[in-house]
Amino acid sequence: MLLTPKQASQWASKHLNKNVTPANITYLIQYGRIESVVDKGSTLIPVQSLENYYSLNHRKTRWKDELGDDLNWTLSFEKIKEAETTKHVHRLHPYKGKFIPQLVGYFLDAHTDNFKRDIYFRPGDIVLDPFCGSGTTLVQANELGMHAIGLDVSAFNAFISNAKVTTYNLTRLYEESQKITVSLKNFVATSKIVEFESKLAEMLVDFNNQYFPVSFKRQIRAGEIDQKEYGTQKEAEFLNIYHGLVSEYQIDIQMPIDSARFMKQWYLPSVRAEIDFVHSLIRKVKDPSIQNALMLILSRTIRSCRATTHADLGTLRKPMTTTYYCRKHGKICKPLFSILSWWERYCKDSVQRWVEFGKLKTDTRQHCLTGDSRTIDIFRMLKQVDPQSAEIAQKQRIKGIFTSPPYVGLINYHEQHAYAYDLFGFKRLDELEIGPLFRGKGREARESYIHGVAAVFKNCKRFLTDAYDVFIVANDKFNMYPTIAEIAGMHIVNQHKRPVLNRTEKNRESAYSETIFHLKERRS
Repeated sequence: MLLTPKQASQWASKHLNKNVTPANITYLIQYGRIESVVDKGSTLIPVQSLENYYSLNHRKTRWKDELGDDLNWTLSFEKIKEAETTKHVHRLHPYKGKFIPQLVGYFLDAHTDNFKRDIYFRPGDIVLDPFCGSGTTLVQANELGMHAIGLDVSAFNAFISNAKVTTYNLTRLYEESQKITVSLKNFVATSKIVEFESKLAEMLVDFNNQYFPVSFKRQIRAGEIDQKEYGTQKEAEFLNIYHGLVSEYQIDIQMPIDSARFMKQWYLPSVRAEIDFVHSLIRKVKDPSIQNALMLILSRTIRSCRATTHADLGTLRKPMTTTYYCRKHGKICKPLFSILSWWERYCKDSVQRWVEFGKLKTDTRQHCLTGDSRTIDIFRMLKQVDPQSAEIAQKQRIKGIFTSPPYVGLINYHEQHAYAYDLFGFKRLDELEIGPLFRGKGREARESYIHGVAAVFKNCKRFLTDAYDVFIVANDKFNMYPTIAEIAGMHIVNQHKRPVLNRTEKNRESAYSETIFHLKERRS
C-alpha cells in the first residue's frame, strides 16, 4: 500500500501515539530514512517502509540486548517531539554535548510524569550546575520555580546561559534588530553578491534536479550508486560553471590558509565584511541587555556561515570556498557568501523564543558565573555580580546539583566557539578545561579527569545544604565515577541508565546510553 505524505503522517501519528507532521515525513524521505516513489508527479510512501522505520518495539528489544536489561526506557523520552526538546530558548544557540530539558525536569520536578517518585527539589530551592554549558539546568529551574546558579570556565558558555534567562524589553530588541537588518540590506546591495548568489542558486537547482533526483539517496542505500565516485564526478562538472560565475561577477573567494585568526580562516571575504559591519552597529546600541541579545543572535548567525561543508559543521576540517558534493544532502551545495538571510531568520526566531519563554518564566533568579569550579568561591563571586541572588543563596544554601561534566577526551569547549572568542574578545581559559579533546583518553588523561571532576564536587560541597542531592549525567565507559564519588566524599545511592535516541544524523541508529548517577554525602 502506498500513502501520501499526509496519510503517512497520520499513520505514523497513530502508530507512535504522538503528532508526526507531513514535514517530518518529507524530512525522512530527503535523508533516505524511508523509501518513496514518484507516481504522476506525486510522492508516495510504502507502508512497509514506515513500519520498518518506526519499529520502536524492535529497537527497544535490540537496544536492551546490546546495553543490558537495566536500561530505563522511560528516560528515552521517545514520545517527545524535537520541538519540545528544543523548545523556546533551548535552541537559541548551537552547543555540542547538551542534555535535553526533559531530563532535567524529570529529576528536578516530581510532577513531570505519572510515576510516583521521591522529591529532591521543591519550588524556591537553589540548584547548582558547576558545568553549566549552555544553561539547560538554569532555564528548566526557572520554569519550575527554582533559583539556579551555573558555573563554567568558558566565558562564552556563561554568556549563552545568561542571555537565555535574561528578561528583555522585547519590543526594543525587535526594533533594534530591524534597524540593523535594514542597514545590512543596504550594505549588501552595494556589492554584486545578491545577483551572484541568485544566479548560482538557479543553476544549482537545475543541475541537482537533473543529476540528484528524489530517489538518489535510496539508490545509494541500496548500493545501486557509488556515492563517492558519482559525487566526485558531478562536483567536478559543476565547478566549471561555478568558476565561470565567480569570474563574471568578480567575487573574491581568496582566504588565507595560515591565518592565526579564526575569522579570517573560516569566512569568505564578503561574509567577514558583513559580520564586521553588523558587529559595529551592535556595539553602538546603548542598552547593555539588548546589546547582549543581539550579540547572541550574531554569534548564532556566524556559526551557520562558516566556509565549510554541511557535513563538517560540527567538526571543521578545511575551509570550503567552492561548490562541492554534499554527503549530508546528497547533491551539490555551495558555501555562503552573505549572512543576510541567516541574520534575518535568527532575529525573528530568537525574539519569538524569548517571547515563548517569557510566558513560562517564574519570579526566580538564575545566573552563570565564569570561573574554575574547582576553586571558585560561589557566594563571594555571586555577590559581586548579582547581590540579590547571593543574599538568597547565603540564607538558604544550595539544595543540590544537576549537571553533566564534559566527557573525557571528547570536546574542546573553547574551540567549538572559537569564532565568538575571536570576534567578541572573550578571554580564553583552555588550560583550565577538564577532560578536553586535545588531552586524549589515555590513562594519564583519565587520572587527571577523575581528580578534576572530584575537585569540583569537593569545592561545591562547601555551599550545599547538609542533606544535598547530586545528579550527574555521564557516559561512564571507563568506570570513573565510583572513584570520583569516593574522592569527593560522596557515595552513589542510585543509577539510572537511559537510552539516548537520535544523537546525530550520522549515528542515530547505534545503541548508546548514558547514566544519571545520584550521589549523597558519605557518612563515616
